[in-house]
Amino acid sequence: MPDIIRLLPDTIANKIAAGEVVQRPASVVKELLENAIDAGATRIQLIIKDAGRTLIQVIDNGKGMSEVDARMSFERHATSKIRTADDLFHLRTMGFRGEALASIGAIAQVELTSCLPNESVGTCVTIEGGEVKSQVPTAGRQGTQVQVKNLFFNVPARRNFLKSDLVETKHILDELQRVALAHPGIQFSYHQNGKEVYKLAPSKLSHRIVHLLGKNYQSQLLPCEESTAKINIHGYIGHPEQAKKTRGDQFFFVNHRFVKSAYLHHAIKKAYSSLIDPAFFPFYVLFIEIDPIAIDINVHPTKTEIKFEDERMVYAVLEAAIRQALAAHHVTPALDFGQSINMDTLKLGATPSPGTITTPSQLNSQAAPVTAAHSSAAQLTPGGTLDWEQLLATTAPSAATAPAPPSEPDSVTVASGATQASSPSGPSLLSGCRLLPMG
Repeated sequence: MPDIIRLLPDTIANKIAAGEVVQRPASVVKELLENAIDAGATRIQLIIKDAGRTLIQVIDNGKGMSEVDARMSFERHATSKIRTADDLFHLRTMGFRGEALASIGAIAQVELTSCLPNESVGTCVTIEGGEVKSQVPTAGRQGTQVQVKNLFFNVPARRNFLKSDLVETKHILDELQRVALAHPGIQFSYHQNGKEVYKLAPSKLSHRIVHLLGKNYQSQLLPCEESTAKINIHGYIGHPEQAKKTRGDQFFFVNHRFVKSAYLHHAIKKAYSSLIDPAFFPFYVLFIEIDPIAIDINVHPTKTEIKFEDERMVYAVLEAAIRQALAAHHVTPALDFGQSINMDTLKLGATPSPGTITTPSQLNSQAAPVTAAHSSAAQLTPGGTLDWEQLLATTAPSAATAPAPPSEPDSVTVASGATQASSPSGPSLLSGCRLLPMG
């Protein structure tokens, strides 16, 4: 029987890889923007025509490439980001696989122009369908310019499956927003069909959020920050009243990389559980800084999903950080004064007394218990709860300042004109007392 297994030519292999890396024009935008950021660019320009079908162009002022590097960048698994296998566990860059340009060049007509710093002559490489058509010297300035024309020109089936211009443009804007939010210190500009849509100057994160998402977000931003020995969290969350029924305003960045995580989103929903309807979604732009060795980002072709070494720890710290931010800005459940509540349920360790004591006040049964917001010294246990003994030790008054308990029964005021007698049988709260009518 003849041998039937053989190596595929690079042109075919690159087309197969492009099916994972390049799903639509927005995929190309993401890869090119991340390459520009990895090159140290401080100004990035994105130009789109016909929702990316005709042209996707990214211009940056990064460190540029030499003639050899410009050519090598289109080879599969050619990268400047890693040298050894251990480097995969210490990644700080956006890209590392060395597949993006090779995959893009396999299904489009690509022209890359790059120039090193302090050089007046750069290089221009032209790729079409995975084949190098030319590489010539060219005048240029520091940085790299990549033009991707006629995406999927040699894969008509993929081109036919693209959605309408409106839908594809929306996906492009989503990718731009994520990258721009992750790097507020970089200047971005976006041109669509010859018109300037965005021009984002370097700014603080809060300003970048407002410039990208709209001025109505300005009034709802609540700062959120928490630092531990293993993880740092910072960013902004939205006021519960601004929560929406639709997704789209939720942004997680792990080491400045946008990720999707239903597990972490659940932690935030849990922190908001007493404040919003379960069908609503709160706004947040949160950055998680963690040692790269504690995560694995090489689990998804588009690198939008990651694995944490200790997911429960991240979940617990994130939930506590959200609760603390909400409490710090006095965002608490509203009190309902329209019903009565049995005060026996509020006794602290007391034996239930006969009879029922009621009051017009109604506490919100959904209110969250004491959390990390109540004490910065409270520590989270592995299960995600608080160390109550430590919490009480840090919040209880000292023996020198705490008032001494009364030696004999006294009369204490319950309301204007109403009194109650202390129970002589023990220190239980409200035990054996009765409510007198007011007036």
